Amino acid sequence: MSAEPKSIVSNLGLQKFIKDIQHNRRRFRQFIGIMFLILLTIVGQPIAAWFVPGVVIAGLGIAVRLWASGHVKKDKVLATTGPYAYVRHPLYVGNHLLALGFCLASGLWWSLPVWILIGLFFYPQTIRYEDKLLARLFPGEWEPWSQRTRALIPRLTPYKPGGRGEWSFTQSLRQNGEPIIASLLVLFLYLLYLRLP
Repeated sequence: MSAEPKSIVSNLGLQKFIKDIQHNRRRFRQFIGIMFLILLTIVGQPIAAWFVPGVVIAGLGIAVRLWASGHVKKDKVLATTGPYAYVRHPLYVGNHLLALGFCLASGLWWSLPVWILIGLFFYPQTIRYEDKLLARLFPGEWEPWSQRTRALIPRLTPYKPGGRGEWSFTQSLRQNGEPIIASLLVLFLYLLYLRLP
């Protein structure tokens, strides 16, 4: 006897997708974030008064991400220098600054509420997951750092005064391809600039 045919939902992989969205949505945050910025670039209607502050904030987000990606050595060493001396998840701080900047630069009133929803849907679960992972990988180091360093709101003073660490362009390029991403983001902002009235 042949097995029962799988349902259409199973054949399309929708059950796995729904389960992933419920329990592992952190895996989709980068894709959704990039698609959101591309959407804003394509449909944006920049307004001069909002464009310049938007570019400044997006530029700050790019700089934070470049700074962070040059310090992190994923799952090998607990990063507590550079931006990690001020905030536990500087890459996510950079993402939020980038998105806010693009929302302003695009001139689209609805973009900010949409980003807030995206942020609330993806980032709390991601931060909880990464904090648990880091606590498991770096017992004894993670606890004191996490108790004195907030997830997204930076400290005013570094976690370890004088612990600057070394930023590495190669590390930034290898870890996330961050310099390439930064170049693309600048291109997106330029494309919005071309549509200024």
